[in-house]
Amino acid sequence: MSATSTMNLAQRKKIMRRSFIVMLLAIILLPLSGYWLMGNQATDSEATVTNPRADTWRQVRQGSPDAYTAVQGRETNVLIQNMGQNWRQLRNGPLATYGSWLIFAVLAALTLFYLTRGQVKLTHPRTGKTVERWTLNERRLHWLTATLFIILAITGLSLLYGRYVLIPIMGHVAFAAYADVAKWAHNILGPVFSVALLVILVKWFKENLFSRVDLEWFKGFGGIIGDQHPPAGKFNGGEKLWYWTLATAGVAICATGFVLDFPNFDQTRFVIQISHLIHLSTAFLLIAFAFGHIYIGTIGTEGALEGMTTGHVDTAWAEQHHNLWLEELQAQQQADNDKQTPQ
Repeated sequence: MSATSTMNLAQRKKIMRRSFIVMLLAIILLPLSGYWLMGNQATDSEATVTNPRADTWRQVRQGSPDAYTAVQGRETNVLIQNMGQNWRQLRNGPLATYGSWLIFAVLAALTLFYLTRGQVKLTHPRTGKTVERWTLNERRLHWLTATLFIILAITGLSLLYGRYVLIPIMGHVAFAAYADVAKWAHNILGPVFSVALLVILVKWFKENLFSRVDLEWFKGFGGIIGDQHPPAGKFNGGEKLWYWTLATAGVAICATGFVLDFPNFDQTRFVIQISHLIHLSTAFLLIAFAFGHIYIGTIGTEGALEGMTTGHVDTAWAEQHHNLWLEELQAQQQADNDKQTPQ
């Protein structure tokens, strides 16, 4: 082979190697050029190339005026309301958690107090003489309101904690049947409770205005600590505090309950959600106070329950717990006797 042929062969091999490299780079770079072109087009027309379904839901959540439903009425064209998620998180999160802590804390405190203090006993023997503390109609009103409150508290807590407490015990089918009854009872008996509460607040308004005597009663811890019981009228400071809890938290529960019970009063979903949060918060507060009221009126104080069951209390009990009220009764009885005595 001549030198010229050898040179031509070397040149051909060099050209082939360069051609192979160019082809390899073309194979690699040509597909990437498509991505580059698509990237430029997306940059140029970013506002037009989007996901149609994502656009639809974005418009729905933002309350687009193009959203439409066939049902007529307030907010019927608002398909998704963002506050609903916030309400759900508050209801199932902080309110449900802290509410349960409050209930268990009050029950634990009352149990501990009873184990350490015991029942507040009468400091003097019973006299056998009684005075009327509550009339028959007053007792009927009290027990009606108390029974309704207990039913509403149980059904309300069942609906709040049913998913976490009752379903694991009862199962989904049984709980669904119970929840239907609980919801019906809660919605029907709520307005009845509101009427009974209103009657109580009106009937005993004057007797529950605070006075200096109540301040002394609170300073003496109502006689539940120590052996000395501070003076009190027909309603002591603790009973007045319970009355005003009913007049505030109780009224708030009733008012918000009507908003929830009758959602067609032209209120918005935001109003309903805020009403429910208030309803739940004040319900926990009222239940906590109710535990204290029930404790003092039953096992916490000797003879207290007799007044609301029989209507009468022993004068020894009245002298110890409501001495000013007993003095008023005795003075009124003496005045009546003087009127009947011939001059």
